[in-house]
Amino acid sequence: MGNRLNSAGRLTFALSLGVALMAGPWAALGQSTGEAVSRHVNIWSEGTRMSGDLWVPADAEPGAKLPAILLTHGWGGVRSHLNSTYAPKFAAAGFIVLAFDYRGWADSDSRLVIAGEQPTPDASGEVTVRARAIREVVDPYDQVADISAALDFLVGEPQVDTSRIGIWGTSYSGGHALFVGAQDPRIRAIVSQVGYQDSREAVRLRFAQQGGEDFARKRATQKARGEIAPIPQGIDQFSGLRGTPDIAKMVHYRPIAVAHRVRAPTLFIDQDAEELFDRRNHGLAAYEIVRQHAPARYELLPGKHYAVYRDNFEQASDLALAWFREHLGGE
Repeated sequence: MGNRLNSAGRLTFALSLGVALMAGPWAALGQSTGEAVSRHVNIWSEGTRMSGDLWVPADAEPGAKLPAILLTHGWGGVRSHLNSTYAPKFAAAGFIVLAFDYRGWADSDSRLVIAGEQPTPDASGEVTVRARAIREVVDPYDQVADISAALDFLVGEPQVDTSRIGIWGTSYSGGHALFVGAQDPRIRAIVSQVGYQDSREAVRLRFAQQGGEDFARKRATQKARGEIAPIPQGIDQFSGLRGTPDIAKMVHYRPIAVAHRVRAPTLFIDQDAEELFDRRNHGLAAYEIVRQHAPARYELLPGKHYAVYRDNFEQASDLALAWFREHLGGE
C-alpha cells in the first residue's frame, strides 16, 4: 500500500527508551520506562498504512478500562519525539496513549499518485501501475483524516474507556486538536499547545509578495488543470520548516472558525514570545471563543515557540497531564 521508507537517520529526536520485557502482546518490539510500556501498531488511513505506538501503564490490570490520550504532532513532527517525552509520561500516569506518524512521514507508508494513464481494471478490479510516492506534505485536511483514523483505532482498543478520550496537539496540530475536538463527540478533553488556529493567515503573510491568498487559489487552479503536480513536492516551502505545504488546501483551513462548537474542556498553552505567529490571533482568540461554551483555561509560558519542548517541557506537560486527570480521570 505504498513505499515503506525507513527515515530513522533523519529523525530529530532519538529514542532513549529500552526494550520492554513484559509478557503478552506488549513484549514484541516494545519499549519500557519501567512505568509504561509500548507496542508498535499499524493504523489504516484512507487505504494507506500509518505507523504508531500504543502505550499503557506498566501496572495496568488485565481487562481494566482506562482513559486514553491521542497525541498529534505538528508541522513536520514525528512520533519518535512523542515516544521519548509525552507518551511515556502520560502513560505512566494511568492513561493509554497513542502516538503515530502521518501518511508519508517517518516510517508510515507513502500516499501514491499514478504516473501516466490509469489502465483498465481487470475482472477483480485490480490494476498494475507506476506510481509516485508522496512524502512529507503538510496538508491539514489529510492530517485531520489521519487523526480521525488514529482515533478510530484507539476506540477499538479493548482496554480503552471510550467515554474518557482526550486529544493533545502541538504547534500546527494544536489547531487540529481543536478542529477535531469541535466536531467529534468522542473527544472529552482537549489540550492545544502553541497551536496555529488559522492557516489562511500563514499563507497571507508568507506569500504576501506573490499575492497571498490569491496565490494559493492560483495553485489550486494549477493543480486542477494539471499544470503542476496534483500533490505538491518541494515548492512553496516555509523557511526553517520541513516538508511541503499544500497552500491550496491551507488557505481554507481555519480551526478557529469552528471553535464555537467545542464543548469539551480545553486547555490552551502558549509561549509569551511566540515568533511564528501572533498568539493573540490564535491560541488567545480561540480561548476567548471556547470559554463561552465549555470549561477552558489559557496558560502563558515564557520564551519562544520551541521552548515549550525544551526549557518549558516539564511545566507544559505537567499542565496537560493535570488537565487530562481533572477531566478524564487517571491516577
